[in-house]
Amino acid sequence: MPWRKGDYPESLKNFSPRVRDKAVEIANALLKDGYEEGRAIAIATSQAKEWAHNHPDDSYGR
Repeated sequence: MPWRKGDYPESLKNFSPRVRDKAVEIANALLKDGYEEGRAIAIATSQAKEWAHNHPDDSYGR
């Protein structure tokens, strides 16, 4: 089942919207590639955290 803003796995509820949106994007791509839901969420969570660490939010100066 693909997810979107406001409709995402319970395990992502405590993440910032930025990280959660990225995790949803990644999880949806993994589901499309045939990953099972639980595995897609785990991988997406890990990758979204890493992405956020490597891409700090620079919108404060804008």
